[in-house]
Amino acid sequence: MSAEFATRKVPTYCYQCVAGPDLLTVKVEGGVATEVEPNFCAAGIHPGGGKVCVKAYGLVQKTYNPNRVLTPMKRTNPRKGRGEDPRFVPISWDEAMTTIAAHLNAIRKEGLTDESGYPRVAASFGGGGTPQSYMGTFPAFLAAWGPVDMGFGSGQGVKCYHSEHLYGEFWHRAFIVAPDTPLCNYLISCGSNIEASGGVAGVWRHSRARARGMKRVQVEPHLSVTGACSAQWVPIRPKTDAAFLFALIHVLLHEVNRDSLDLTFLAQRTGSPYLVGPNGYYLRDRATRKPLVWDTATGMALPHDAAGLREALEGRYAVDALEVGPDDEVLGEGLLEGRTAFTCMVEHMQQYTPEWAQQACDVPAATIRQVAHEYIEHACVGQTIEIDGQTLPYRPVAVSLGKTVNNGWGGFECCWARTVLATLVGALEVPGGTIGTTVRLARPMAQRLESVKPGPDGFMNFPLNPTDKEKWSARPNIRNAYRTMVPLAGDGPWSQALGPTHFSWMFLDATPHGLPRVTLPDVWFVYRTNPAISFWDTPGLADKMARFPFVVAFAYTRDETNHFADILLPDATDLESLQLIRVGGTKYVEQFWDHEGFALRQPAVATRGQARDFTDVASDLAERTGLTPGYIAAINKGAGGIPLKGVHGDFSLDARHHDRDTIWDAICRAASAEVSDGKAAHGLDWWKQAGVATRPYPRINWYLYPTMVARKLRFELPYQERLARVGAELGRRLHENDMHWWDTQLGEYQALPKCKDFAAPWVAQVREDGGQPAEYPFWLLTARSMQYAWGGNVGMQMIKEVADNIAGHRGVIINTRRAQELGIEDGDPIEVATPARKVSGRAVLRQGIRPDTLLAIGQFGHWATPGAKDFGLASLNELASMSLDLTDATGSGADLVRVSLRREEL
Repeated sequence: MSAEFATRKVPTYCYQCVAGPDLLTVKVEGGVATEVEPNFCAAGIHPGGGKVCVKAYGLVQKTYNPNRVLTPMKRTNPRKGRGEDPRFVPISWDEAMTTIAAHLNAIRKEGLTDESGYPRVAASFGGGGTPQSYMGTFPAFLAAWGPVDMGFGSGQGVKCYHSEHLYGEFWHRAFIVAPDTPLCNYLISCGSNIEASGGVAGVWRHSRARARGMKRVQVEPHLSVTGACSAQWVPIRPKTDAAFLFALIHVLLHEVNRDSLDLTFLAQRTGSPYLVGPNGYYLRDRATRKPLVWDTATGMALPHDAAGLREALEGRYAVDALEVGPDDEVLGEGLLEGRTAFTCMVEHMQQYTPEWAQQACDVPAATIRQVAHEYIEHACVGQTIEIDGQTLPYRPVAVSLGKTVNNGWGGFECCWARTVLATLVGALEVPGGTIGTTVRLARPMAQRLESVKPGPDGFMNFPLNPTDKEKWSARPNIRNAYRTMVPLAGDGPWSQALGPTHFSWMFLDATPHGLPRVTLPDVWFVYRTNPAISFWDTPGLADKMARFPFVVAFAYTRDETNHFADILLPDATDLESLQLIRVGGTKYVEQFWDHEGFALRQPAVATRGQARDFTDVASDLAERTGLTPGYIAAINKGAGGIPLKGVHGDFSLDARHHDRDTIWDAICRAASAEVSDGKAAHGLDWWKQAGVATRPYPRINWYLYPTMVARKLRFELPYQERLARVGAELGRRLHENDMHWWDTQLGEYQALPKCKDFAAPWVAQVREDGGQPAEYPFWLLTARSMQYAWGGNVGMQMIKEVADNIAGHRGVIINTRRAQELGIEDGDPIEVATPARKVSGRAVLRQGIRPDTLLAIGQFGHWATPGAKDFGLASLNELASMSLDLTDATGSGADLVRVSLRREEL
């Protein structure tokens, strides 16, 4: 038998969701992929023990799916609409690329931005940045192109972990926040469904932690798979987690001995001792304008970074100082009374008692006190541990937050409360406590420790979008206006996708006063995303997509978004295409490795039909648009995942057209040189055999605390003076331009957040839609499915077979007793409705859900995707509105809808 048809095992990776990558091998027999199994050679370096999840096992069926798009196609029906047949017909690659290039070249001739100043080319990519691990060198083409609007969202960010991304990076460089699971002993999990969303690494790490005695308290309205294997389930009312967390803080501040807290950490490593003036801003030294603290050693107010300080953590002090407000306005000067920021918090939190919280969140006050006391008892304040030869504080307690908790209204308050709970016991960025993963907003991107640089007032620098009069601009660079409206979003490569990405869709119909009119892009690229299903207001989004003049979709199968495309390009799937990516270090969710390096995804089998590798597509487009020099320059700079010129060698490509393997051979050599510290420069052929190469990653780098100490910086907690200042300045800029439609959101910029009824906007939406809240008594939520989430595999029979064996995947979960009161039995047809819309589904009766809550797992409602269009599953996104009133100050909302429920008659 020839080598081509011999049985072999091909190493590759699966990065279909943010819980990856998982390293695996593919068994190939006679040129056909037949099996997927873990890469057992990588078991010692992978934080999930080398295991892979169900989505990886589906890659074989995904490759041979009979419904795949296997040739370029063009639309022949000029009319677009859900009810219109696109009448796609096969075309050659040359015709497809010639057509696309003609549109792009016309744009370059006319101008890259339109009359409103927005890019004429837009691009949308799906789930959490994972498509970048499959799109080869297409980012290099976009870099060479120039301005591109990446703000037409598909739900990622604004309906996921949005507030955590922004505030987490601001406070402790944590795009995603996680417990230090291997050392944590007590975890409060507010809606974080880690057993479904954490991948194999999450399941592995949490199961080991529970086996050694970690107690996990799951706080959520329904009993998820995570709740089912936790020590305690606390069934909280939807969107009231802030009240629960605020009450925990109250207990720690007002009901336990003050010495139980980590007073040294609070005084020396946070802004707690900073003095706050009568107007709510820091009191500052007249000469240096540095914030002042009260030094108990000298009985004087001194700058926060004075040598030998013994900071007073609590109290009121009269000091000679300045109080400086927004736009550097001096609000007070002379002898001023200041309270420490910690005192401000103590007084502010006095009102949030467990009895108050019980009324808000329907959790007994006794349960709240039990959790608070267990948290403090497990905190081990004063204890230390040795990590990589360094002695660090040991604080094995943490709080994690899930979607709808850490985004939308209340997201700021929950993220603040979670982080304050960590600071009170010194459990922020130390072993056992609450730690961050990677960075996507702070620079250098993905280099967390290197991003820690001194900023104002002794805190970390952060790339806030400007709000001062000189630099703030009312003219956004893209259609979702992130740079104008959301200071915390920053202005880096990921910022567009973390702005209020639903605004790009909403404002097409009615652009708010003061912003340039939002226009349609001339060309829209779509890859691994289906916003017609995954975003809110899916019927409305379909109508908007029908108006896009020219859409290019990289297609796996037909779906609800590429239904509106003008050109379909067949995508080479995971087992057919080539790319090298970074792995290891710290990434998302539970991806904490003791190694770092690179892994190769390579063609295990020949591409089916005329599917083409993404790098070949990018190179062809660059050549047809005259951008090859800039394209190659972007690859040399690092757009392929690593700069080709560095301290260990120069593997740069010359500025001409190169084939796919030549490009990736150069990238492989640069990666090999980096991971071996210059001892080797292996090319593509070596990597195809090895699959992965790593070097040790010091576990000390999991924690930010040592870097903060070394750079003499404090965590910017608990008092948010800078955010209050930024919010006041933003309000002034908006009002100077007669923009008042963001005023409600401006109220979120508070130095100390207030807890209120964060569910109220969704109740108000019922009235806005013409209904009475009493007639819509249920909260409809959604939850992550490990089987379906992120992977674009909703039409695969194997995935459905597995998912149907997991409770809740066949319909809408309803509390058993409440369903019986409504005459609904398990499996009955039901209607779930808002005043504006309704969906149908099947009832799934369970005890483990609150009587006022319904749960629809996953995102469905398909009408074009083969297989999935026959599921008949209800979709929250068909009912949920895109609404300014439901958008918080960071530009995010939540998967939450107030609905009615009734049994449908057949």
